[in-house]
Amino acid sequence: MEHSQIDETALLELLQALIRIESVNPSLDSGGSGEALIGGYVAERLRGLGLQVDVQHVGERRANIIGTLRGSGSGRCLMLNGHLDTVSAEAMNIEPFCPEFADGKVYGRGSLDMKSGLAAMVAAAEWVLASGITLRGDVVLAFVADEEYASAGTELLVRDRVADAAIICEPTDLSICIAHKGFAWINVAVHGKAAHGSRFDEGVDAIAKAGKFLARLEQHGTGVLSASKHPLLGPPSVHASTISGGIGLSTYPDHCRIQLERRTVPGESPEAVQAEIESLISDLHSEDSQFQADAKVFFSRSPVETSTDEPVLQALTYAYSKVLGKKPAYIGVGGWLDSGILSPAGIPTIAFGPAGSGSHAAVEYVDFASVVATARILSQTIAEFCGS
Repeated sequence: MEHSQIDETALLELLQALIRIESVNPSLDSGGSGEALIGGYVAERLRGLGLQVDVQHVGERRANIIGTLRGSGSGRCLMLNGHLDTVSAEAMNIEPFCPEFADGKVYGRGSLDMKSGLAAMVAAAEWVLASGITLRGDVVLAFVADEEYASAGTELLVRDRVADAAIICEPTDLSICIAHKGFAWINVAVHGKAAHGSRFDEGVDAIAKAGKFLARLEQHGTGVLSASKHPLLGPPSVHASTISGGIGLSTYPDHCRIQLERRTVPGESPEAVQAEIESLISDLHSEDSQFQADAKVFFSRSPVETSTDEPVLQALTYAYSKVLGKKPAYIGVGGWLDSGILSPAGIPTIAFGPAGSGSHAAVEYVDFASVVATARILSQTIAEFCGS
């Protein structure tokens, strides 16, 4: 099959149309419109292509849009996944929803993260339809809600959707992301004993004891954790995110609460992280009987590492080499992606998307040539993986 020819003018118009629709996540910014409006626009676009379109309601003003391009039924099903929501545009230095195309770049909130990926997904499906090829397997275009906050959209998606593999079209600078870190959030409660500020003989200062814990935690991070390095992701890490405690200036504090984030690498589990923090607490108690604390992992997301033997990676690699004439780079990223939900659900997942700068920042843009390349490579990957 010849290299796919993408209608670049139509792709640019689609990308700019998506940026114009404010879809700020209301869980991050109470003034955000959510995904309902942009979801409606995408749904109509997909219906216009003749795709089967399903809407999953995630919450008020929140929705997943799922478009299915049916194959003949004898091939593998590929899911392309992308999130409709963006972070707040309040602190941007440019007009966030008036996309400007200048010097090969498209500016605006969500231009890079990740409306360019969404546009490439649609353009790839349009090319498959326009090419006249008949696919054996289905293509599922999943436009999901809430990735920027709690990933409620993809959580709902995997309850009743299956696929043989998935590609998340997040911006990867045209590299193929096969691994990313996970994380665990931990509450640590350090216990003291309240007493009048003059009664040093009765009071136990929970904040001072928390200082011992923080010092030991830092030693653990720079020592034990930094010595263990994943080839693509580097070492796991831990940091103290928030701290609060105390009652008043003239009272020994009876409590100090700390919240931690522990970034995990493949092979690490929430249970292992729980045991790790409990071990630090136990060691401190053995050194100081007045040190009393407990910890609990209250939320976690899985790290992911996808095998280079997976057919979806081989198909994307083949398509990349065919379109760009060179081999792709395989990378890992420190941030978490929705593949941390898809992969544990039995859907081998990788990430691939355009290049640019300014995700979540004051100035955000995507390199348009990389959006075109992404669409071309995705279209070839569909033909390769689903069979034609």
